[in-house]
Amino acid sequence: MHGPAPSGWLLVALCAAAGAYCLLRMRGSAGEERRAAGGEALMGFGMAAMAVPGTVFTPPSWAWPGYAVVFGAAGLHAGWAARTRPHHLHHLAGAAAMVYMAVVMASSPAGAHRHGGSGIPLVTGTLLLYFAGYVLLTGVRLVPAAAAPGGGTAAAGWADRPELARACRLSMGIAMVTMLLAL
Repeated sequence: MHGPAPSGWLLVALCAAAGAYCLLRMRGSAGEERRAAGGEALMGFGMAAMAVPGTVFTPPSWAWPGYAVVFGAAGLHAGWAARTRPHHLHHLAGAAAMVYMAVVMASSPAGAHRHGGSGIPLVTGTLLLYFAGYVLLTGVRLVPAAAAPGGGTAAAGWADRPELARACRLSMGIAMVTMLLAL
């Protein structure tokens, strides 16, 4: 992605940690919650890989179309699942944003990967507006869970903490806003 290397590495760490936590949630869940955690893990690790600073590692030419195919397939799956479970619409929006960023990066000249100035402003702005709203809404929903006395039981495992799942989603939303701003 564009931008300075330190912020890129912070995004890599944040997204990889979120992806790892989602794998823990996936391991401790079943059914629909397990599938949602798997999709979020894919998103976290994909965002981590995409956020590696371009000054440190320049992906091969096939990487960006590969991202577009993987996240296009994830978007199709989320769209299909959203027919009966509307909360998958957010996963569809996330996959669409990843496909968009991959296509923009694939079509940008090599030098532009470090200097910005790529992307379609209307699409980027729409995605930014969606994810900024998502971050604000998720943050508001997280506050009561974190502020409640005994906001989680001491016996609950890491994968069983709904406030941690919300914090994970919030951090990935913030990372998506950051990546779209850097586009």
